[in-house]
Amino acid sequence: MREAGCRLARVMAPSDRSKLVKRIAEGLGFERCGIAPAGPISHDDYFGEWLAQGRAGTMGYLHRHRDSRLDIRHMLPVARSVIVVALNYKQPEPSPTDERHRGRVAMYAWGEDYHVVIRDKLELMVSQLRAELGDPFEARVCVDTSAIIEREYAVKAGVGWIGKNTLVMHQSLGSYFFLGVVVADLELLPDVPEPDHCGSCTRCLDACPTGAFPTAYQMDASRCISYLTIEHRGDIEPALAPQIGDWVFGCDVCQAVCPHNRDAPTMKEPRFLGSAESARPALHDVLGWDEALYAAYVEGRATDRAKRLMWKRNATIALHNITNVSA
Repeated sequence: MREAGCRLARVMAPSDRSKLVKRIAEGLGFERCGIAPAGPISHDDYFGEWLAQGRAGTMGYLHRHRDSRLDIRHMLPVARSVIVVALNYKQPEPSPTDERHRGRVAMYAWGEDYHVVIRDKLELMVSQLRAELGDPFEARVCVDTSAIIEREYAVKAGVGWIGKNTLVMHQSLGSYFFLGVVVADLELLPDVPEPDHCGSCTRCLDACPTGAFPTAYQMDASRCISYLTIEHRGDIEPALAPQIGDWVFGCDVCQAVCPHNRDAPTMKEPRFLGSAESARPALHDVLGWDEALYAAYVEGRATDRAKRLMWKRNATIALHNITNVSA
C-alpha cells in the first residue's frame, strides 16, 4: 500500500499537492498559507552587514549556523519546498480590575506559548499530508527556534511583504500574526510574492520610542524595546530606560500605529486568549516574585524567555517611568 501511495504522490501534479497543503492548513485554522521554493534568501548580503554592524546586540546565537540562515537547504539538504503559515493573535486588551501600577506585555505573549500551539498544528499538518499523499516524505517543522529567517520565506511564499518596521505585513491580516514553517521534500507549486503596500507611510518609524529604525526596512535590534526587555541579559543603558515606558516584556508600538492593523480581524485561536494579569502584570507583584511565583506566571507561555531577574529589572524601570520615583 505504501508503494502504491508513493506512486500516486509522484504522479500528482505539484499544483494539486499545493491545493492539498492549503486545504489542510485552512482546516487547522491558519489564516494564511503560502509556498516558496527551497533555496537561498534574498537579502544574504544585508544579513551579514547587519551582524557586522553589531545590530544584533548580545544575541550571539544569530552569528551561529549562518549557512542555514542564508539557505534553508543547509538544514534539510533534500528540501524542495518551504510551506509558510500565518496564525493570527490579535485580540482586545483585557482590562485590569484595580488601579495598581501595571506593566505591559506584548500581545503575542498573552496566551499559550505560540511555539507549542503552532508546532502542534504543523506536526498534524505533516501527518495529514503524509496520510493523504501516502508518501512518508522528509519534513522539518520550524517555529521561531530553528536557524532560519522565516520572514524571508514568508515573502517568497506570498504570505505578505516585509514592512518598514521589518515585520511581515498583510493587507487584510495586518501584522499581528505568528509564522510557522514546514521544510519539505515535496515538489509543490510556489506562490507569487506580494508587493509592498507600505507606500509613503512612516508611522511605525516615527512612533518607535527608542529610535530602533535607522531607516525604513532596517532595525537596530540593540535599541528595540523587545530586545532590551526579552533578549538582553545585562543592565539597560540609562539613556534608553526612560523610553521603555511601562513595557516589561516586548513592545507593540510599531504595530499599534500601523494602518494595516486598524481593521485587521481578531484571532480565532482560543489558546492565544490572554487575561488582565498576562497582559498587564502588577509591577509590585513582579518585584516580589520568588522562583515559584515567577514559574507560575510564565508556565506554558512565551514569557519564560525572560528570566526572573530580567523581569524584575524591567519592572523596576517601568515603575520608575510611571511614578518617576525609584523602585
